[in-house]
Amino acid sequence: MRATKDTRHCWRRTLSGLGLLMATTLTGCQVDIAGQTLPSPHYQQDDIQYFPPGPEFKLSREAAAQKAFDEDQAAQRGP
Repeated sequence: MRATKDTRHCWRRTLSGLGLLMATTLTGCQVDIAGQTLPSPHYQQDDIQYFPPGPEFKLSREAAAQKAFDEDQAAQRGP
């Protein structure tokens, strides 16, 4: 009876140890080594997000509105 109980505890410890080992090795996380922040080992399987480049001048709509206003004011003043 005593041997089977010790055997069960041994198996439980072994399985829980393997479970903890697997959980730590399969978890992807960032690592800080010598001042460098390195990515997780799963960064190559991550989906790529693409953001198309926007206009070079960020206020193009505001500039167009100001130009239209200036042209409207010039047309109202006349030649």
